[in-house]
Amino acid sequence: MSALECFHCGEPADGEPAITLELEGHQRYFCCEGCKAVCQTIHQEGLTGFYDFRTENAVTPRELTRGELERLRELDHPLVQQAFVSPVKAGQEAQLLIGGITCAACIWLLENHMKKQSGVLSFTVNHTTQRARLVWAKDQANLSDLLIAIHELGYTARPYQADEAEKELKAEHRSMLIRLAVAGIGSFQSMMLAFPLYFELINDLSADFINFFRWFSLLVATPVVLYSARPFFRNARRDIASRHLTMDVPVAIAIGLAYGASAWVTIVGGDEVYFESVCMFTFFLLLGRYVEVQARYRAGLTGNALAGFQPAVAALVRNGEADIVPVHQVTPGDIIRVRPGETLPVDGDIVSGTSTLNEAALTGEYLPETRQPGDAVHAGSVNGENPLDVRVVRAGAQTRLSGILRVLDRVQSEKPPVARMADRIAGKFVGRVLLLAPVVWLGWWLAGAENAFDITLSVLVVTCPCALSLATPTAITSATVRLRRLGFLPTRGHTLESMNTIDTVVFDKTGTLTRGELSLTGQSATGILDGDTCLKIAAGLEKHSEHPIARVFHDLPSVAVSSVENHLGGGLSGVYDNQAVFIGHRAFVESRTSAPAPAAEAVSGMEIWLATEQEWLARFQLDDQVREDAAKAIRALQALGIQTLLLSGDRSGHVQQVARQLGIDRAIGEASPERKLEVLEELRSEGRQVMMVGDGLNDLPSMAGAGISVAMGTAADLTQLKADAVLLNGQLYQLVEALNTSRRTRRIIRQNMVWAFGYNVCALPLAAAGLVAPWLAAIGMSASSLIVVLNALRLGGKPGSEAPATSPVGATETA
Repeated sequence: MSALECFHCGEPADGEPAITLELEGHQRYFCCEGCKAVCQTIHQEGLTGFYDFRTENAVTPRELTRGELERLRELDHPLVQQAFVSPVKAGQEAQLLIGGITCAACIWLLENHMKKQSGVLSFTVNHTTQRARLVWAKDQANLSDLLIAIHELGYTARPYQADEAEKELKAEHRSMLIRLAVAGIGSFQSMMLAFPLYFELINDLSADFINFFRWFSLLVATPVVLYSARPFFRNARRDIASRHLTMDVPVAIAIGLAYGASAWVTIVGGDEVYFESVCMFTFFLLLGRYVEVQARYRAGLTGNALAGFQPAVAALVRNGEADIVPVHQVTPGDIIRVRPGETLPVDGDIVSGTSTLNEAALTGEYLPETRQPGDAVHAGSVNGENPLDVRVVRAGAQTRLSGILRVLDRVQSEKPPVARMADRIAGKFVGRVLLLAPVVWLGWWLAGAENAFDITLSVLVVTCPCALSLATPTAITSATVRLRRLGFLPTRGHTLESMNTIDTVVFDKTGTLTRGELSLTGQSATGILDGDTCLKIAAGLEKHSEHPIARVFHDLPSVAVSSVENHLGGGLSGVYDNQAVFIGHRAFVESRTSAPAPAAEAVSGMEIWLATEQEWLARFQLDDQVREDAAKAIRALQALGIQTLLLSGDRSGHVQQVARQLGIDRAIGEASPERKLEVLEELRSEGRQVMMVGDGLNDLPSMAGAGISVAMGTAADLTQLKADAVLLNGQLYQLVEALNTSRRTRRIIRQNMVWAFGYNVCALPLAAAGLVAPWLAAIGMSASSLIVVLNALRLGGKPGSEAPATSPVGATETA
């Protein structure tokens, strides 16, 4: 770098007096005191490797104004943080959008710089989205101080907002389209000039015409190389500096060599130019990447699709009137009004109004559900036909939808082992090709071939491992989107891959195979009143209680019962038709009536009795019902060759009854958490690959001992946090769909890998033998990538759009 260029940002450093700093025995020049200060900070923290690895100059740092500092300090306010900060284990988590990143070295510098800041527990940046996840200890550092530390390096940091990210994504999409258009126009123009010469349609062209064609082709190809192909050169520089070879390295070398050689021949003279190959190679490669980016964009894996379900404003009810306020100003306990067609901005409980809610954004279930006063509702749900008043329980980053978004971000940032393996293979393959290409050129040159350079160029182009690099991530992306639509949310990067090997599914009972709530399963009248009248009297009594048993009767028709009293631990008493009536467990009712008690009968669940002072009126049976799709899910799992096991802490007789009702292979009751873990360890010692499905805190030890743990959507927050996946909608049959999706993903990844390897293995000898022209190599390489992407996109179809895979575990799967 010359003395007149800033060592940090590359801007002119011609100030008077010169701003200098001596580093490691060298005099460095800077354009401003800001760049000098940043360089000193980097040097003091031992992060000078940044200057070795960077492939683009850093952004010139700018001193924060007083107003900017005040705005950053405002981010320390708890009400402001509700929109983008959430509590996590050992600290607070914030989602940030980082500006000023120019290359991978910037991310390395930021992550290492932030790790040295007091209170920072974790800081990671996604290069693709430029989103950062910051976890810090609130008692050790203020958020604004950490953001200022980022600004001191010359970067910017602000709370992540979905709409701003969407704008940047659209700008990137527009830029890619322009690059693709420039490359497409260049390809068509250069082929128009090269086509007649290729096929000797024009044999009597003079040397002047040929020279004119070449100069015009150079004019056409130059913007393609300098603009459309610029990302390939930028990425190749980054990869070489970081010593991590990717497919951009041979791409950049091929484009650079072909363009440079063609420009030399055009200026100095020679036989062959390759402008049409350069343009076509760039165009087809950009086309393949554009298809892949479009697939990811439609999938909504950046979280913007879901984040769009979170409104920015809410109608806050004050003194009966609704005022529009920003969502971050809403606090727990406030009442908000949600009109028909609007999306709920918070989690809360309905205070007044009855309506249907579409909760597809949360559960994947597209059928609206009826909600009424007392029911819990969640951000992201769309209100149906009637207005609702909702009491706020959680807002901002604490809502369930925000939690789902954070989980999706985490899953996307974690590379599964198969993806890491593909990257390693692609890197090694690139290294071999870069060594092989000069050997091929040397061999043909020594053999006296005039087209040695053409052959070498074809080898570089045709063996570019684009398809190999895309084989796994595109399939994982499509599969994750499909699972999300099913209401099955993976929370770990390994979940999708690990599900391939599952051959045993262990279920908890209460809240998993059953609904986890009591319902009326039977009744019998024992007095002079008919059953309907007895049920209405019972409902009239129970409406005055909020006990879980009483809620079973809340939605039933009732009659007026006066003077109702609640007897703790016993039941309720009241007056109906000038008679005292009692409802509760058997001993409570027996102590308040003079009539002899009916004979006891063995029943499942629990008994509730209704009586007057002179007569026993009715008996009601309450029990926890199995889920509607439980039997169907068990049968489908068994059809896949998967063993099912019911493992519950409930009494053994009831557990066995549920197992027989659902057709479960094996059932174990009265199992403590320690016993559950022992059972899972026994299964693992037998070589079984286990998935555990549960919903309670007592399931945590056994879920931790399973290969894959799945928490029900109604499970405790801690249970969901520790699980490998969450079944958001509680539909057990989606477990079958998830396992089928996992197996289809494995097959498609295998197909993609076999195709990618097969293509390269076949294309390499053909290219090395001189049988593939450079322009044909560009088409072949791009077609290979497109086939891989389109094959992977089959996974992203709507759930139920294809027949389930029913091959037993261990069955042979063809690629």
